[in-house]
Amino acid sequence: MAQVTLTSPRIPRIQAALRRHGFDALAVVPGSNLRYLAGLTFHAGLRLTVMVTPVEGQPALVVPGLEYGRVAETTGAVFRSYPWGDDEGPGNALMRAVRDTGLGQGSVVGIEHTVMRVFELRALEQALPGAQFVDATPLLAELRMVKDAAELEAMRVAVQVIEATLHQTLTQVRAGMRERDIADLWERAIRAAGCQPAFETTVASGPNSANPHHTSGDRALQDGDMVVFDGGAMYQGYVSDITRTCVVGHPSDEMRRVYDLVLAANAAGRDAAAQPGATGASIDAAARQVIERGGYGPFFIHRTGHGIGLDVHEPPFIVAGSQAPLPIGATFTVEPGIYLRGIGGVRIEDDVVITADGAESLTTFPREIHSIS
Repeated sequence: MAQVTLTSPRIPRIQAALRRHGFDALAVVPGSNLRYLAGLTFHAGLRLTVMVTPVEGQPALVVPGLEYGRVAETTGAVFRSYPWGDDEGPGNALMRAVRDTGLGQGSVVGIEHTVMRVFELRALEQALPGAQFVDATPLLAELRMVKDAAELEAMRVAVQVIEATLHQTLTQVRAGMRERDIADLWERAIRAAGCQPAFETTVASGPNSANPHHTSGDRALQDGDMVVFDGGAMYQGYVSDITRTCVVGHPSDEMRRVYDLVLAANAAGRDAAAQPGATGASIDAAARQVIERGGYGPFFIHRTGHGIGLDVHEPPFIVAGSQAPLPIGATFTVEPGIYLRGIGGVRIEDDVVITADGAESLTTFPREIHSIS
């Protein structure tokens, strides 16, 4: 065992949450939760890495020996580290870690239900026979949903970059260009601005724009196409996510009506977010009603939005049934869309934060339809 330092002011908060939820400990593996709690980023490889945080006392980090140098370079609150080598394997290190945190038979341990892999869970089960492993997703969401000032500042930078690079890209787009080449232009601009793309950039043209999760391909932009641009930037681990829909030349009469409906639905969703006690369900309903009243309800085929932060998709979810009032500091998207198979689609997406005065749209890129020549 070695003493290591890292920046982890959130550890006392997670321990308080563990007590409230009746957990004895939380186990997290490489990913956004480990980064959130400990400031540590590891590749999710095949070597076991897990941090076990007990309800009281220091967290224990089981880490491959080859990664120990990176851990030792961090500064902040002291925790216990248990490096292990390939010759011995992680079993003994994990056994020592759980023993030193005071866990044993009957302990209730929170895990990341949608993140932890089978081999990581099996290792914990072997080290803690008789323990109960319970999904800690709601507990983690409760903490991560509320962004502090530093998190919001990182997200604002990510928004600035994605909007500036979208503008830069649109000045270069012309009819006849391929979707994949346009997406590459945008991603290179994001990297040149000092960020990374937050996810695979989407440029979807013509009939492809009716697929919300289209993969940019070889189709060339043609006159009359609706073109959906969906991209995000990552800055210091935090992301932005924006969608704007353009047209090559002029839209058909129907696609003009569709665009205006989606634009109105986006505004209604953002307005609903600013109302006292706004919920995911109330924002979803406000946006969806506009499209339903316009006669295109069956063609709005996804939820109105999702949380953003360290992950591109995280709580809160802007969808029917999400009845909890959104707390100040919650960040999420508002992205209604209409998709007409074989014809085209429109989506307009903004990033929003709940504030003490209502809500603020972090994204301000023009929402009126942009024409590509």
